[in-house]
Amino acid sequence: MTTSITRSKASGAAKKIFSALFWIALWYFAALIVGQELIIPTPLAVAKTLASLSSQTLFWQAAGLSLLRIFTGCVAGILLGVLLAVLTSRFELMDSLFSPIIRIVRATPVASFIILALLWINHSAVPAFMATLMVVPIVWGSMRTAIEETDRDLLEMARAYGFGKLGTVKLVYIPSALPAFASACSTSIGLAWKSGIAAEVLCLPRLSVGTYLYYSKIYLETPALFSWTIVVILLSFLLEKSFGFLLRKRGRKYDKL
Repeated sequence: MTTSITRSKASGAAKKIFSALFWIALWYFAALIVGQELIIPTPLAVAKTLASLSSQTLFWQAAGLSLLRIFTGCVAGILLGVLLAVLTSRFELMDSLFSPIIRIVRATPVASFIILALLWINHSAVPAFMATLMVVPIVWGSMRTAIEETDRDLLEMARAYGFGKLGTVKLVYIPSALPAFASACSTSIGLAWKSGIAAEVLCLPRLSVGTYLYYSKIYLETPALFSWTIVVILLSFLLEKSFGFLLRKRGRKYDKL
C-alpha cells in the first residue's frame, strides 16, 4: 500500500516537472523565433532579472506589503461574507437590504470599483478594499446556501438534546458549512489576489508588486515585467496554500469533536 502511494506521488511529481519543462521549452523557442527581447525575453534573461530583483531589499518589501494588503482584504471579506450570510438567512429585513447590493457587487466590473474607490479612500488602501469586495459575494453565497441547507434532522436532534444556540452553531452549523466555506475561500482567494494586484497597477501605492509591474511596462523593461508576473503567480500560490493549511487545520479540529 505504501509503495503504491509512493509511486503515485512520484508519478504525479514527474508529470508536473514534465509539464513545466514543456512550457519553458515552448517559451524559449518562441523567444528565439521572435528574436526581440522587448517582445518576448528568453527564460534565462527573465531568470537573471528575477535573481537580480530578489537580491534587493525593496523587492521583498514590495512583495511583503502586497501580500499583507491583499491578505488583510481577504480575511475582512471572509468575515464580512460569513456575517452577512448569517444575517440574510436569519432575518428577512437584512435579506431585503443586503442581498440586492451583494448581487450588484458581484455583477459590476472590477475596474469600475477600483476607479470609484480611488475617489473615496486613500490609494494605498484600495487593494485591500478591492480584495474585500471581491471575496464577500462568493463567501456570502456559499455560506448562505450551506446555512439554509443544514440537515433538519441534525437541528431537531440538537433541540432534543438541549444543545442551546451556541452548541447548535458549534456542533451542527459549523461542521456542516465547513466544506462550502473551504470551497468559497479557495475560489475567492485567487479572485481577490488578481483584483488586488489590478488595483495596485491602477492606484500605484508605494512599494507594491502592482506598482513595479506598471513601471516595468512604462519603461519597456520586458524581462522585469515577466519577472514581476512570475512573482504575482508565486505569491498567489503562497496565499492559497496558506489559507488551505489554515482551513485543513480547522477542519481536523472539528473532526476530533
